[in-house]
Amino acid sequence: MNSNFNVLIVDDEPNIRSGLAKGLSKLANQIDTAGTVNEGLDKFDAGDFQLVIADVRMPGDRDGLDLISLVKQRSPGTTTIVITAHGSMETAVDAMRRGAFDFISKPVDLNLIREQVSRAAAHHRLKNENHELKEKLAAAGEISGIIGNSQAIQELLVQIRQVASTDATVMIQGESGTGKELIARAIHDQSNRASNPFIAVNLGALPESLLESELFGHEQGSFTGASRQKPGCFEQAIGGTLFLDEITEIPAKSQVDLLRVLESQRYLRVGGEAELQSDARIVSATNRDVSQMLAEGTFREDLYYRLNIVPIHVPPLRSRRGDVPLLVEYFLEHFQKRHGRPPKAFDSDAMQLLINARWPGNVRQLRNVIERVVVTSTSDKIGIRDLPDDLPQGEVSLNHPVRTLAEITEAAEKSGIESALAANDYHRELTAKSLCISVRTLHYKMNKYDLH
Repeated sequence: MNSNFNVLIVDDEPNIRSGLAKGLSKLANQIDTAGTVNEGLDKFDAGDFQLVIADVRMPGDRDGLDLISLVKQRSPGTTTIVITAHGSMETAVDAMRRGAFDFISKPVDLNLIREQVSRAAAHHRLKNENHELKEKLAAAGEISGIIGNSQAIQELLVQIRQVASTDATVMIQGESGTGKELIARAIHDQSNRASNPFIAVNLGALPESLLESELFGHEQGSFTGASRQKPGCFEQAIGGTLFLDEITEIPAKSQVDLLRVLESQRYLRVGGEAELQSDARIVSATNRDVSQMLAEGTFREDLYYRLNIVPIHVPPLRSRRGDVPLLVEYFLEHFQKRHGRPPKAFDSDAMQLLINARWPGNVRQLRNVIERVVVTSTSDKIGIRDLPDDLPQGEVSLNHPVRTLAEITEAAEKSGIESALAANDYHRELTAKSLCISVRTLHYKMNKYDLH
């Protein structure tokens, strides 16, 4: 039984109403019935129903499709299922356009409708979870948009708050795409330097010939092209924070120059004679294995110890899969507003695929995938087919299974039906016979798994 999942059945045949109510009793908290559209609307307005099951043809001026439209107008979040003995593709399309969750033909297979109601309950539960996620986002995003409720992220937030109140030099280590600059900005924003500049420089993107000038500035005429005096990053960050990204990419000579500044707090512009005082807090970051670089002698130990006063390690996304739904909801809302798209939501299968993905590009890769889906998907319900085909899937953890037994069974059933269809050249009667099921059941399964 699903908590707070109430069902309203609207059908003009008393036997069908009572049969469905009895057959679905274990799947809902409360079930009520009505024999006409008007009676159904009265009960819907007076109650709290998460699912409405309606027959298409009913007495009076209004039919079941009208009821679906009216229910959606009153309560867009209510799930609806249409059943009819007069099934046609046009009726199905019309029902879906009016917001129906599913379309089932009479005579109703009780097992089939139980399955559909279970799916509707899961759909309702997912919407509730999304609502809860939005509430959690507000609490989880207190520090500069760092999203997550996992223990790893909570520990990271504690570290940020602890180190922000000091002027200690920080080295942030983590894989590419984990949000190291975001953390550096969070440290700055939480510090007493927040009103002063935050200057970020990607050392890996600068050629060696320009690195010294970029960091320390240069005097007019100090080299060809130096038409004016230019302050460097250390000078621009006076009183604030200087973020040195990809710190391990700088060449040996620049490592010596940087070490000298960190030790003396003084430096010269290129071509200059007057010493300048450094008053910038240094936060650096790398995605490299620094211990290996130290062993190989490609990064100076004395510089490393100067930079690594307070180490912060950022966990990869695959180690905090429970944060994926929060991040998805955050990026979904962000890009819907940015690109002027209507509200969308991921169905449970698509969300599970995102949770289980390997994410070698970490949060940055997830962010890019969500932006792509927001821009390209045409439905308000985002499914697996809307996700990139090349999304790398990770291994399922035995300690944290990401698929239920029902989902595993469905995957096996779909694969078996696909194989049987191919073996019988997509002849439905032969395929149904080989699977020992009816053609009608096969047709339903093919619709369910989109095997056309």
